[in-house]
Amino acid sequence: MEHQVIVFKPYPFEVGQKINIDGSKRAGDWEVVDITERKVTLKCPISKKEFTWDRFCYFVEEKTMQWPGD
Repeated sequence: MEHQVIVFKPYPFEVGQKINIDGSKRAGDWEVVDITERKVTLKCPISKKEFTWDRFCYFVEEKTMQWPGD
């Protein structure tokens, strides 16, 4: 029997990408500074603090917007 299924794939980050995370405790503007198979290191463009987390992002849309935001 077939069902409607939603498929998620980890986003293939590239160093230097400017990203905006929406709807999570990590919400805000970030720059990708390092990537491994399991981890991604992001830097806040305002505080310059870097955080390394398990890869967690999934692609939703690409758009032109102000970065960093207000």
